Amino acid sequence: MSVTSEPTTETLQIGARESWRDSPRVELAMRVLRIYVRNRPAVFGAFILFGLGIVAAFAPFVAPYDPLKADLCSECVFQAPTLDHVAGTDLLGRDLLSRTIFGARIAWQVVVVAIGVAICIGVPTGLVAGYVGGKLDELLIMRIVDALMAMPALILILAMTAAVGPNIINTMLIIGIVWSAGYARLTRGVVLSIMQEPYVDAARSMGAGPRRIILRHLMPNVVAPVVVLASLSAAAIILVEAGLSFIGAGVQQPTPAWGGMVFEGYSNLFRSAWPIAAPGIAVVLMVVSFNFVGDGLRDAMDPRLRNIR
Repeated sequence: MSVTSEPTTETLQIGARESWRDSPRVELAMRVLRIYVRNRPAVFGAFILFGLGIVAAFAPFVAPYDPLKADLCSECVFQAPTLDHVAGTDLLGRDLLSRTIFGARIAWQVVVVAIGVAICIGVPTGLVAGYVGGKLDELLIMRIVDALMAMPALILILAMTAAVGPNIINTMLIIGIVWSAGYARLTRGVVLSIMQEPYVDAARSMGAGPRRIILRHLMPNVVAPVVVLASLSAAAIILVEAGLSFIGAGVQQPTPAWGGMVFEGYSNLFRSAWPIAAPGIAVVLMVVSFNFVGDGLRDAMDPRLRNIR
């Protein structure tokens, strides 16, 4: 007669860990992470963005000087890099490294808020357009999206900024509204392709309502393309914000924004070229890093590429 022993607590914990690791979603996430880590430029970009994020979050503790404090003595204005001022000073004697560090905080705020607004507007709009279809999709929603995408983004943003006034809040919201058209079109395309799958028809035949179909079958397939688009569009948003600040239609002085700092340096280029260096390098570094991260996420999340790696 055999005696069966009850499973111990340690055995149950090991079984729970193994079942968690064997989950299809966890396995897919680990596979995506492995592919991403093999992409050295993507890892480099993520490392740079992480560093810039830490610097932006702790800017008051990292910056050596107050970014708004001016020193108008003749020796302090347009000072070349020294041990006291590593990146030099601007036309008001303000420390350029400190202003560049605080400018990273502005850049991150614009990116996060603008992409958040674009996702909150574009993704639900694309879901409704793709799922409902019909006249609501063809005659109303997508025509508005087409109108937004037909106009040059910078011209449209400038027109909207002129209507409501230039400041950082308006800049973030306007960029998010303009960028939402791309998220709506992407989401609609993904939804239309998924709606043709047999498992969606099977869910409908079993009595699943629109809410369950959207949350269980459509949204999981939308997440990956939206994440990739967000990482790629972040670089363009930084350039747009810098361009708006450069021409005075974005973040206003004396708030340290990279585009405004480049304009100040450009206006006094014949007196000193140093004011352009620090913010210009910061813009290039952040834009290139976001592009590297976006390319890495696209390669890792593309199912066609996952199958061959």
